[in-house]
Amino acid sequence: MISIDPAAQGDRDNYKLLIGSVVPRPIAFVTTLSKQGVLNGAPFSYFSIVSSNPPLLSVAVQRKNGVMKDTARNAVATGELVIHIVDETNVAAINETAANLPPDESEITIAGLTATESEKVNVPGIAESKIRMECVLEQALELGGTGGSPGCDLLIARVVRFQIAKEILENGRIDAQKLAPVSRMAGNFYSSLGSLFEIERPQ
Repeated sequence: MISIDPAAQGDRDNYKLLIGSVVPRPIAFVTTLSKQGVLNGAPFSYFSIVSSNPPLLSVAVQRKNGVMKDTARNAVATGELVIHIVDETNVAAINETAANLPPDESEITIAGLTATESEKVNVPGIAESKIRMECVLEQALELGGTGGSPGCDLLIARVVRFQIAKEILENGRIDAQKLAPVSRMAGNFYSSLGSLFEIERPQ
């Protein structure tokens, strides 16, 4: 084994070890609305479930040079966001939304995605997603960073409505093969679902 002290190397080196180790990572495509009404969309792979009661999700939005990104700023300002699961049918278009655009330009338009109205929040989702979760912001935490400036905004989002494509839902369960989710690996690499295997949990 090689022993590495994260404090003895730079952020980029730690980043490479983390994204190469914590794999595969599910990808959240998050839409938010700016105060000016611009629909913002961006993908995030620092994403997971927090709780099922109530249904809570976490999305960690990394800051750039200590500056809050549009997604975090909009979510904090409006208290709403929509989280989508990225799949094989939409990953190419969603990858286009990762481009750096000014706040007054919509990534949804640039990527050719279709905005669709939400039921419980004012933020639209995208029609190309098989799963979208309309959320309200439960909590936002400023974490990490150096020199007194936060390095990321951890968004805890509470799901207030699930929107799920009929063809992937069976007896209240998601059919993973029909969803065909895509996960993030290191670098420019992604992963599809691959083979599944089952192991029974001990009593």
